[in-house]
Amino acid sequence: SKLSGAGLEAEVVETAGHPVVLGEWRGAGAEAPTVLVYGHYDVQPPDPLKLWTSPPFEPQFRENRLYARGSADDKGQLYLHVKAAEAHLKGAGALPVNLIILAEGEEEVGSPNLVPFVEAHKERLACDAVVISDTGMFAPGLPSLLFSLRGLAYFEIHVEGPSSDLHSGAYGGPVVNPAMALSRMLATLHDDRGRIVIDGFYDDVLDWDRESRDAIRDLPFDEDDFAKSLGAAPEGGEPGFSVLERLWIRPTCEVNGLLSGYTGEGAKTVLPAEAMAKVSFRLVSDQTPQGVAELFRAHVASVTPPGVTVTVEELQGGMPWRAQLDGRLKEAATSALLKAFGSAPVLVGGGGSIPIVGEFERILDAPVLLMGFSLPGANLHAPNEWFPEENIELGIRALAYLYEELGQPRTPQPPGDSGPLQPRQRLAK
Repeated sequence: SKLSGAGLEAEVVETAGHPVVLGEWRGAGAEAPTVLVYGHYDVQPPDPLKLWTSPPFEPQFRENRLYARGSADDKGQLYLHVKAAEAHLKGAGALPVNLIILAEGEEEVGSPNLVPFVEAHKERLACDAVVISDTGMFAPGLPSLLFSLRGLAYFEIHVEGPSSDLHSGAYGGPVVNPAMALSRMLATLHDDRGRIVIDGFYDDVLDWDRESRDAIRDLPFDEDDFAKSLGAAPEGGEPGFSVLERLWIRPTCEVNGLLSGYTGEGAKTVLPAEAMAKVSFRLVSDQTPQGVAELFRAHVASVTPPGVTVTVEELQGGMPWRAQLDGRLKEAATSALLKAFGSAPVLVGGGGSIPIVGEFERILDAPVLLMGFSLPGANLHAPNEWFPEENIELGIRALAYLYEELGQPRTPQPPGDSGPLQPRQRLAK
């Protein structure tokens, strides 16, 4: 209804999972470029609810912030694109580009049905650029363009021992405790300096050039402020890399959850029959989820003690992505952000994953621009998620300017000049 109200033709398209919502405006004509905007309407669960100051699905403004689940990730940011389109359509009466807005409902679980959808509708979704606002700014007043995203490989380890829980006094000793076995196995994933010690894990990790690493180090990053925002010192990860490098361009291995035995109040002397851990890896170029899965399975098998049975289940995966930010697309985004925020963007990396980014490039053969407006500390995936109030209007303005920049009429260009965006021209190359 919001897409229709903004002036786009809107449609809900069923998939094998949650539906895709499409909004389209094709009035700029065949000579104008087409821009595909991607976002997602699904969100992370709001639990634990008791930690929310206000109900997670009842948006509330407090202290110049909009608090709600999805305000930053990603419904709030997707809505900025809807309002930017509406500003053009209800102001000038037209958009300077043909526009497709695609919203899916499964991003937080790895977009299992989106790739088949894009492949099945690639002619309808054909575009000259993909724009995604599911990221953030480096700091207040300092807009950003992303140069990379880490990939993801996510697993569950199940350790099974006796056929049922046992009395720890009557059976403890000769019976292998699955919780202890799992703990020892997890402890083998890193050395005491934080480096991942799975055999072959770093073989496909590409080293970044010195110029890029220096650019990261030159960003206005205060490690003390970062530590204060966390309530903990950022002492993890590989030695020899800065905090931002460890966040953006180095792979990780994390335990995301543990479950075993009795965890209620008081004492229960139980020897658990099983234990489970959720383990995720953030990947960088040229690692793949499939390759890491093979290495992880081999490692788990090599450290499994006798007396228990271990299975590894793959839950989710996504490829890492590295942008090619040369050419007209970067120029247009830089100009739009400068007009809206009064500051040129800096180039930053993203520690998280948006698996569909690489798939858009592969299937649609179009460059992807990641230009978001949330801020550090926005509590993504956590209680009290928020979005900066001032960036609602500034973000709408920046996106309206971006459409304008990308849709400038073609003019003769000197040799070697990238010129304005032309239909089906590959800007990033």
